[in-house]
Amino acid sequence: MHDASTDDPGRPGHPARPSRRTVLAATAGLTAAIAVQGTGTAHAASHDDSKLRALISRMTLEEKVGQLFVMRVYGASATAPDQADIDANLKEIGVRTAAELIAKYRVGGIIYFAWAHNTHDPQQIADLSNGIQRASLEQPRGLPLLVATDQEHGIVCRVGKPATLFPGAMAIGAGGSTADALTLGRISGAELRAMGINQDYSPDSDVNVNPANPVIGVRSFGADPDAVGRLVAAEVRGYQGSRVAATAKHFPGHGDTATDSHYGFPVITHSREVWEQLDAVPFRAGIRAGIDSIMTAHIQFPALDDSGDPATLSHPILTGILRGELGYDGVVITDSLGMEGVRTKYGDDRVPVLALKAGVDQLLNPPSLDVAWNAVLAAVHSGELTEARLDESILRILRLKAKLGLFDEACTTQARVSRTVGTPEHLAAADRIAERTTTLLVNEGGLLPLSRRSHNKVLVVGADPASPSGTTGPPTGVLAAALTELGFTATALSTGTSPSAATIDKAVAAAADADAVVVGTYNVTASSTQKTLVERLVATGRPVIAVAVRNPYDVAQLPSVPACLAAYSWTDVELRAAARVIAGRVDPRGKLPVPVQRADDPTQVLYPIGYGLSY
Repeated sequence: MHDASTDDPGRPGHPARPSRRTVLAATAGLTAAIAVQGTGTAHAASHDDSKLRALISRMTLEEKVGQLFVMRVYGASATAPDQADIDANLKEIGVRTAAELIAKYRVGGIIYFAWAHNTHDPQQIADLSNGIQRASLEQPRGLPLLVATDQEHGIVCRVGKPATLFPGAMAIGAGGSTADALTLGRISGAELRAMGINQDYSPDSDVNVNPANPVIGVRSFGADPDAVGRLVAAEVRGYQGSRVAATAKHFPGHGDTATDSHYGFPVITHSREVWEQLDAVPFRAGIRAGIDSIMTAHIQFPALDDSGDPATLSHPILTGILRGELGYDGVVITDSLGMEGVRTKYGDDRVPVLALKAGVDQLLNPPSLDVAWNAVLAAVHSGELTEARLDESILRILRLKAKLGLFDEACTTQARVSRTVGTPEHLAAADRIAERTTTLLVNEGGLLPLSRRSHNKVLVVGADPASPSGTTGPPTGVLAAALTELGFTATALSTGTSPSAATIDKAVAAAADADAVVVGTYNVTASSTQKTLVERLVATGRPVIAVAVRNPYDVAQLPSVPACLAAYSWTDVELRAAARVIAGRVDPRGKLPVPVQRADDPTQVLYPIGYGLSY
């Protein structure tokens, strides 16, 4: 059964937000005078800390503990989610709804996920955000919430169409334009804020120097730390100019791991000197740009702390280096506390306490909020944590809420959603940016651009990985539709990421009827049957164009292919741009932001950073 309450602001026909008067009364008379608009340092001098400290002094200890947590919750509505979401909330959190979560634990933030059914469409997201803010503001001494999500663009996005989706970080790195990174942040930030989301866990500030990195890869702007730093700073200014807190992640740098910290505990073997010259550079750039929050990494970094603790729980890394040496005084947030990398060494009751002792402010998504919340409370009662230590973090969190204008206006309106999210201007900007990212790596005999007259019938085959959130997919279908729109006669045949011999035979037979074949590749390895597929298609004598739909490293495994493009992601906007490049509607302008090593000798570079052909 749905909750019978009908005065949910998350439902059409009800007021979109509490009045300004209600908000101000609920926040004990804290006025908009403490709000700081726009960008600037994470703790601009014009914040009125005395008013924020007065707020903190009136909070109960339980409210203070809650303020440190950012939690997931299932459901599309704050008060009336579907029964399946109520059941999931009861099982994982012991509450039925977001409103009950806020009332019980007084959390300082909520994180949205597509899998938690928080992000169906922009209007619903705005209603959910308003319902969440109202539930918090109506509590005694109620405070506005930080509403966060991972909207990195590219392969990690929680809010999908009809919101504007941009190329991911490595594609932006291939475009190399700080103006484009700024535009991405500005537009994405404006759309998120219109939906009531005010903190984005982006940009990824890792320098991806390990081609085998299973968790970062194309989420990074590239392998050149200075280039990554410039793009990080530009995106930060874009987001924060739209009054959304940007988040540099994953400190102290997750770009050289061969282990995914969701499932294991990676170790970074960089020396202190390498860290300074490589990993630290983008974080310093983000801090100079006034970044509002920095997310920790669940990685071991012995050169920075030889205790064996993950960086998330490391006082030398978070307080010694990030706060002390880098001079950062904004909000520090953990990566998800449900990830294996942070749970390997300590129990779920110890992790949040140790994170706070290390210097963290926000505790993100613990596996059991009850365990984590009570552990922090118990640590204060026992004297392991002081209330003054909690107050330090809460002050940073409230400064951020004030800077974002949340004490003045926590909620949004449907009118704002309609005039901001997924507008034709925003979608056109995303298409233009994508066109500057597609990278042409191989073009033997000038095969590209493909002529509609001589190569009208195009067969599109290849890998069809699950579509990134909110994009159309599958990639073969999107490419075929885009080429058909451009005047070709294109058909799609999905062959998957591990095509069988029978599937390869079918594709080869279909190629006999085509003038050219486009094959989408996805993380090709030496033993991958995707490689066999490409070799068999090339052997037919038909012109074959490979489009690497994720990692640009695929080209090293495909020495026989006459043309190869890197698209850096299989989102619609990047695939459509690749199709326009294939058709010659736009020239390829992207340059590799990472080096591609030879497949037979990884010590040798096949294509260096900055490589890219044009027409």
